[in-house]
Amino acid sequence: MLQHCEALGRAVQVVNLDPAAEFFSYPVMADIRELIEVDDVMEDDSLRFGPNGGLVFCMEYFANNFNWLEESLGHVEDDYILFDCPGQIELYTHLPVMKQLVEQLQQWEFRVCGVFLVDSQFMVESFKFISGILAALSAMISLEIPQINIMTKMDLLSKKAKKEIEKYLDPDMYSMIEDSTNILKSKMFKKLTKSICGLIDDYGMVRFLPFDRSDEESINIVLQHIDTTIQYGEDLEFKEPKVRYF
Repeated sequence: MLQHCEALGRAVQVVNLDPAAEFFSYPVMADIRELIEVDDVMEDDSLRFGPNGGLVFCMEYFANNFNWLEESLGHVEDDYILFDCPGQIELYTHLPVMKQLVEQLQQWEFRVCGVFLVDSQFMVESFKFISGILAALSAMISLEIPQINIMTKMDLLSKKAKKEIEKYLDPDMYSMIEDSTNILKSKMFKKLTKSICGLIDDYGMVRFLPFDRSDEESINIVLQHIDTTIQYGEDLEFKEPKVRYF
């Protein structure tokens, strides 16, 4: 995405908010590991956290030190910033940290859009797809911001899997009910699955966009959805194109 924006001549910055990140192939304007790092927390004998506990501790510490982020961001007009966040789902569903971050960014007058990523290789079966939708919906409800839901790594799928996954991009939940309930033996779980699918279909709040990093059009479609959601460019001043005379 960063390379695509650079090719379009757009200035985009990246902020790493994953204290467990190991390597970046792109520059970042701010890195939470300068504030706190999971490895340091796990090695602290007074804390004795494992990987998940260490990550939660780091993010809660970060939430108490938003002034570090404010100083790192500085103040530049028309910033387009990608916040690269940890992937642990509990941070977005039942812990307040990411909600606090969203509220803080909004207080700093950022227009915030969530981009929820799900591995497409995980979504090729009805049960897994329903679980993915519920996870996305849970994050959306918790954060209370516009959200774009993305199926990533489409370039890694086989031709057969790509055809199979097309039905999940614009899903017919009632047909999935039939697919799912035929497998289930328990009447109770059949009824529960039917209710969940009906709820998802009735509200229609979750749809997924395919993301293929090798396809420029796929990247551009995702970027256009994000731009529309945050109304990017509406406040930018018009710049006269440079004209060359020969």
